[in-house]
Amino acid sequence: MEVPGGDREPGSYYVGVDVGTGSVRAALVDQRGTLVAFADQPINQWEPQFNHHEQSSEDIWAACCVVTKKVVQGINLNRIRGLGFDATCSLVVLDKEFRPLPVNHEGDPHRNIIMWLDHRAISQVHRINETKHSVLQYVGGVMSVEMQAPKLLWLKENLRETCWDKAGHFFDLPDFLSWKATGVPARSLCSLVCKWTYSAEKGWDDSFWKVIGLEDLIANNYNKIGNKVLPPGASLGSGLTPEAAKDLGLPAGIAVAASLIDAHAGGLGVIGADVRGHGLACEGQPVTSRLAVICGTSSCHMGISKNPIFVPGVWGPYFSAMVPGFWLNEGGQSVTGKLIDHMVQGHAVFPELQAKATARCQSVYAYLNSHLDLIKKTQPVGFLTVDLHVWPDFHGNRSPLADLTLKGMFGTRLIIEAMETAGHSISTLFLCGGLSKNPLFVQMHADITGMPVVLSQEVESVLVGAAILGACASGDFASVQEAMARMSKVGKVVFPRCEDKRYYDKKYQVFLKLVEHQKEYAAIMKGD
Repeated sequence: MEVPGGDREPGSYYVGVDVGTGSVRAALVDQRGTLVAFADQPINQWEPQFNHHEQSSEDIWAACCVVTKKVVQGINLNRIRGLGFDATCSLVVLDKEFRPLPVNHEGDPHRNIIMWLDHRAISQVHRINETKHSVLQYVGGVMSVEMQAPKLLWLKENLRETCWDKAGHFFDLPDFLSWKATGVPARSLCSLVCKWTYSAEKGWDDSFWKVIGLEDLIANNYNKIGNKVLPPGASLGSGLTPEAAKDLGLPAGIAVAASLIDAHAGGLGVIGADVRGHGLACEGQPVTSRLAVICGTSSCHMGISKNPIFVPGVWGPYFSAMVPGFWLNEGGQSVTGKLIDHMVQGHAVFPELQAKATARCQSVYAYLNSHLDLIKKTQPVGFLTVDLHVWPDFHGNRSPLADLTLKGMFGTRLIIEAMETAGHSISTLFLCGGLSKNPLFVQMHADITGMPVVLSQEVESVLVGAAILGACASGDFASVQEAMARMSKVGKVVFPRCEDKRYYDKKYQVFLKLVEHQKEYAAIMKGD
């Protein structure tokens, strides 16, 4: 008999599948958290009109099958013990027979997903926030247009006949994937608590759905949006169904885990790492002293606590939404990575930059970083902006201002300060995601926040997080915490340059003034 958490023979593997905004990625990960194989596959997106962003659940599942088959090629399938999914918090709509329904005016059922970054439901979210319902205190007091309630209300008001009346199931994308793999329509606490107003302690709140005009969802014990709810990493049903096993190229019956939202999988993949021997303050401190920052298309700031902490403008506290048994607060910056791409690609000399980078076999960002090193001379690169102050939000400020009308790296410091004022105690940042591969981005985070930044040994922390879920579902580890400590490894630690502290403190004071001024400008324009 195997002791939970005892070393399995080298050769036990877990598959992690991550559905991002533009692609599906899969990894085969061993029990030490090392990526053995990796594959990715682009997925389609449609933008039929401004603020409407759609995808196809059939297209996404097909991509999951392609990448999973690739990563297990040549592997003894009997050694694969578990499968975990994470995905963006997009809304999947199916009819009563689990067939796709259109979320668009064109009536195209293939496009049956409203993407996470879709902002069509602005009028609906304003009305929801005007109710000031008590469930809103768990989303920093203000619901985001990217959550599911406003999108559901939009469907009811705009696509009544073609979609709403025919709908049998509304899934968060991570839960759709675990259902597709197991046939079990259970939901993960992560998705329901973070994006649907579910409470881990009290369940659904009937009064909320009634007051916003979605009382029809209460029918049959909330069957359409989920009434069986499990913590992330819990094993689902009898594991992988024969049909899904054939699709994915995996053995039938292997354990499949209750899923996570993609950013939360990144948090799971980094926040529990064993940091001994790196001279970090958090070594002797509880895991609650760590902040995971997942930097991709947008940035998410994940902090956990033993007791609930309410932070104005920051999402949560959500119980067991990332690490079972802990409350999660989630700050964020919308479209961080996308904004940097937009600024660089929209510049007049971008074609010239592209040509120069290609000639050097570098990415445009590696080329730009080396160019900055050339022009900075003896001073740190941040000093190049001594006389340049820019408000950095283009897609609205997610946290901690929760203001969609504020269009504009000091944001991370602002989020940390809001969390600490409310009761968090944070000493170390754990970064992962695409932007964490950029050394300048990482060093600036350390310098501006004054905190050391830990980077994982495995760059693909989100996939490690998904694999950790599969490992938990398999029963090979006694708990999610044990799996995190065994499968997340520290790669590099970047310390802040103390000599630049005074400069960045001054820049931060300017940043706070910009926040104030933005509000003043808005007040002037709203005035008579």
